[in-house]
Amino acid sequence: MINFDNSYSKLPDIFFERIKPIPVKDPELIRFNKPLGEKLGLNLSKDKSLLSAIFSGNKIPEGSEPIALLYAGHQFGYFVPQLGDGRAILLGEVVNKDGRRFDIQLKGSGQTSYSRGGDGRAPLGPVIREYIMSEAMHALNIPTTRTLAIATTGEMVSRETLLPGGILTRIASSHLRVGTFEY
Repeated sequence: MINFDNSYSKLPDIFFERIKPIPVKDPELIRFNKPLGEKLGLNLSKDKSLLSAIFSGNKIPEGSEPIALLYAGHQFGYFVPQLGDGRAILLGEVVNKDGRRFDIQLKGSGQTSYSRGGDGRAPLGPVIREYIMSEAMHALNIPTTRTLAIATTGEMVSRETLLPGGILTRIASSHLRVGTFEY
């Protein structure tokens, strides 16, 4: 189904936390980017309930080694020595037929050790906006992350008001950032 090649998880444990996504109540796949899936060389089932379970984090695909990445960075003008993926979990990496490596990451998949008091979830509205913007930038030939899938969670996320929850499956040639090296 997905042939993972997990180079990050071979690094020393100081760079990440091994963690599984927190299951959601009622996942439903509402968008799947088939052309991107084909570019990645994914051989995915047509079973929507299985895809909903995978892209919500309720089912971990064989070969996946889920981790949350740790990094440093600047927030509000100040250096913070330890940040990290507070609501994103890297399922692993795939290498396509052209030999290019891509990360598959679930955003909004639950708390990690780096959540700093956050709930680790994402409202559906911002998930959809990220999908629209990432694909628009791709269409303009601007390198950025891309979106493979959007799943609803069947749960509400508490922000200023209660909002429907969503999980974004984000694809990038790397989720390394300047803060990875600062850490």
